Amino acid sequence: MSETKGAFWIAHVKVLDEERYGKYAALAGPAIAKHGGTFLARGGRYVQLEGNDRPRNVVARFPSLDAAVACYHSPEYQEALSHAKGASERDLMVVEEA
Repeated sequence: MSETKGAFWIAHVKVLDEERYGKYAALAGPAIAKHGGTFLARGGRYVQLEGNDRPRNVVARFPSLDAAVACYHSPEYQEALSHAKGASERDLMVVEEA
């Protein structure tokens, strides 16, 4: 029997336009939840030890890597993302649990 591993959606963000990015956040949360995602960290305190500093960091857990990728490509999330483009600098990855 094969066990499906969960996955983490990890975003590092520098917000350039608070108003437009707020529209993204308002739509992204429900889209992520619709695909089984739950937030583990969302804009809290952090310590940058290496690499590029992006002051907003988000970690969401999904039931699988496929669910996280499907969320990203969903019409609901793409609508949200349209508000983030130009309003932020972002790095986003999905990492499967060990």
